[in-house]
Amino acid sequence: MEISNQVIEIKTDFENMDINAVHQFLSKESYWAKDIPLETVKTALQNSFCIGLFEDEKQIGFARLVTDYATFGYLADVYVLKEYRGKGLSKMMMKYIMELDFAGSLRRILLATLDAHLLYSQFGFQLPENPERLMEIKRNNLYEDV
Repeated sequence: MEISNQVIEIKTDFENMDINAVHQFLSKESYWAKDIPLETVKTALQNSFCIGLFEDEKQIGFARLVTDYATFGYLADVYVLKEYRGKGLSKMMMKYIMELDFAGSLRRILLATLDAHLLYSQFGFQLPENPERLMEIKRNNLYEDV
């Protein structure tokens, strides 16, 4: 995809991600992973299917799918840097993810979002059919004293 004469490229796999850039966003700018340690981010990415958006070699967006590649996936840590928002890049990344061969065979893909329901609904996400069946363990402020 080209934006303002700049080519935006999608890369996948842990080794192609800029771990420091992802950590910077998650630990300093996200509402869901404030103060997350670098080693925790690295471990999470190593154990996920990673998707990155790059302008030249600068990582400008990211998402990961925690998955068994057969039945289940959890979409996490989706972001586009503030200065690149509003250009369709989140949609580009989501389209790429949803068109992955293995993604089409997953029985369930979950995610949690505070404010991007409209984006995700365009790709088939909806409120749980039976929310009373879902349970969670949620540990708030887990990284504050790390």
